[in-house]
Amino acid sequence: MVEIEVFGGGIFGLSVAYACQKRGAKVRLIEKAKLGSGSSNGIVGALAPHTPDNWNDKKQFQYESLIAAAAFWQEIDELSGLKSGYCRDGRLVALKDERELSLAYDRVSSAKEFWYGKAEWHVIESGRFPNWEPESATGYLAFDTLSAHMSPQGAGASLAAAFQKIGGIVLEGKTIGKGADATVLCTGYQGLLDLSQEFGCEVGKGVKGQGLSLDFNAAGKPHVFADGVHIIPHADGTVGVGSTTEIEWDNPEQTDEKLEEYYSKALRICPALEGAGILRKWAGVRPRGRRRSPILGRHPLHEGVFVANGGFKIGFGMAVRIGEVMADLVINGHAEIPESFSVEANLN
Repeated sequence: MVEIEVFGGGIFGLSVAYACQKRGAKVRLIEKAKLGSGSSNGIVGALAPHTPDNWNDKKQFQYESLIAAAAFWQEIDELSGLKSGYCRDGRLVALKDERELSLAYDRVSSAKEFWYGKAEWHVIESGRFPNWEPESATGYLAFDTLSAHMSPQGAGASLAAAFQKIGGIVLEGKTIGKGADATVLCTGYQGLLDLSQEFGCEVGKGVKGQGLSLDFNAAGKPHVFADGVHIIPHADGTVGVGSTTEIEWDNPEQTDEKLEEYYSKALRICPALEGAGILRKWAGVRPRGRRRSPILGRHPLHEGVFVANGGFKIGFGMAVRIGEVMADLVINGHAEIPESFSVEANLN
């Protein structure tokens, strides 16, 4: 039996640990704080696809993960008895000018080609979702059926419980393992800083984000993206709003006026949210690779050590496929991972 230690209990670490344990490995998941802390403890939970044009291996990888998500999270929730909050209700995007409208129409056909009939991209007239959709200067919206959302906290808790249900071991408050045949580093932005120091160049860095949760029940409606803001109607009767993108920051866990600006934008985009109580505010630092893609593969300098990091804004959406390919690599020795995701590709 292969013995594996996974460091980092965020969504990447949990997904990799679960996939390896399910394949018959003996897995210990080691988290220095608490499972699901850090950037995986957010509020928004948008699983939003890249646009279906200029197709590449990164978009294909994400598409495969998003398509697999429904069955995966159903399996996890049934095992754990908890709720990940996964819903695939689509996404609305305002089309602000004729250029965006023209691109949206082009994407109708490219979605048919690259989404293989499993999801669709539509251009719809405003008014289909009254009191919820964003205002559009063209009178049209893009609506895709591939977008989904989930509760980051709920998903993390459900996946952690499912991992332990099938025999996985969790060690919280630890930074040192017991030794294993293989080690997988899923250590968030601090791990990217460690890699940068080790290689003497920027492999990746931390980008702060802020979000908030509102007491407003819009369950079943599509999620809205406009003016850089995601508005997510969660199944539990709350709405997530976020997230900011802050390259420079001082306090990683403190919310400030940048979040207030996002909140004001959300109210302009969706006036129905006016008066909804604020349930929670969140701030955290997300790991972003130099190429803004996940960083997956063997560590170039250390035998038996692997890296799965760089989720940034698409971590939850990529997590299902990342768990599978990392299990392939660690246990079987090979995996279909885009070359652009490798550690070497992220070195200057």
